[in-house]
Amino acid sequence: MLTKVLIANRGEIALRILRACRELGIKTVAVHSEPDRELKHVRLADESVCIGPAPSADSYLNIPAIIAAAEVTDSVAIHPGYGFLSENADFAERVESSGFVFIGPHAETIRLMGDKVSAKAAMEAAGVPCVPGSGGALGDDPDENLRLAREIGYPVIIKAAGGGGGRGMRVVHSEGSLLNAIALTRTEARTAFGNDQVYMEKYLQNPRHIEFQVLSDGQGNAVHLCERDCSMQRRHQKVVEEAPAPGITEAQRKRIGERCAAACVQIGYRGVGTFEFLYEDGEFYFIEMNTRLQVEHPVTELITGIDLVKQQLHVAAGEPLQIDQSDVRIHGHAIECRINAEDPATFMPSPGTIGQFHCPGGPGIRVDSHIYSGYRVPPYYDSLIGKLIAHGEDREAAIARMLGALQEIVVEGIKTNIPLHQDIMNDDAFRRGGVNIHYLEKKLGL
Repeated sequence: MLTKVLIANRGEIALRILRACRELGIKTVAVHSEPDRELKHVRLADESVCIGPAPSADSYLNIPAIIAAAEVTDSVAIHPGYGFLSENADFAERVESSGFVFIGPHAETIRLMGDKVSAKAAMEAAGVPCVPGSGGALGDDPDENLRLAREIGYPVIIKAAGGGGGRGMRVVHSEGSLLNAIALTRTEARTAFGNDQVYMEKYLQNPRHIEFQVLSDGQGNAVHLCERDCSMQRRHQKVVEEAPAPGITEAQRKRIGERCAAACVQIGYRGVGTFEFLYEDGEFYFIEMNTRLQVEHPVTELITGIDLVKQQLHVAAGEPLQIDQSDVRIHGHAIECRINAEDPATFMPSPGTIGQFHCPGGPGIRVDSHIYSGYRVPPYYDSLIGKLIAHGEDREAAIARMLGALQEIVVEGIKTNIPLHQDIMNDDAFRRGGVNIHYLEKKLGL
């Protein structure tokens, strides 16, 4: 097992990783920016190193500073968490070339799956169903691009090959808008991602967002750990996640899950990962793979009883997977609400000092959060301050427990989106299950 892990992240996920390391007897190093000195995991880690000022570019995205921190603390591995450098192939490559273990996939795998064109080609080769599209990057021939769009059928969506997080996408409803949309998306992609390749896909108008969690050791063994429904979104950002997905049959789960696991073996995937799909009219369409731990991993942990962070650490240490697909069992239902420091009506960030903080409890309630009374939420980073997760014997029980937990939780001194979550849990369409990715924005009038 790894002896000392540097945690190259902040907030709740850094604390989550620290706790898993502590349970396995692994020493931890917390790196932090100047304003993050008082983060809970920094206080709890065996060692801590300040790697720069507040701006992410000077701290959490500063690769030389992170590598140097690993060197001076004699760390043997680096865990990137999610966000920041977690899907940066250059970082993974630099970590391993410097003699450390990168707790995640190899750099070449991150590059393969980080480019949407190559990722889709790899998944098609592995038999994973994909959205009908151009089959590769669009060329410069306008007549050929117009022909492709007619063949696919409008509406289509133009996507940046290096995009993500809802950026670098443009929906086209008619032929007259196509060529201009391609040109604009290329320009945006070049600026935002340093890669002006774009591709075209059929635009699904009312899909759900369903993703499959996978775990693979890079030694020919892989399993899937059921699916999650992440359709409750605002501006392509997930708000509520749950597992298993309402209405998905065991036959569908087995068919798609096994293809995802087989694809992991085929591409030599190492670690945890997530295959994201759009689901419409009973069909799954692959859109991308996240080569890291997901924010919403706790719902999978609660229904399977498998600690994903510990599994990451075991696999990174070179151990073969100890879990077979027959070992994976689904127990009940879990729902996660992302608690953000933001105005629940305008969604404007709400940094500031937390006054009273009361954490809810009771059967089936889990809270992943780094905040405490007196903690100052900085204005420099993502507004996520915690995740509230409820588990029950079925979906109805999980919703009931979540509503109780949302009534109990107290976060004073700043605004949070807790009222929005209470509204969602009481929403008739949500309670029936199976809403599409546009539902929340329509409900909010956005």
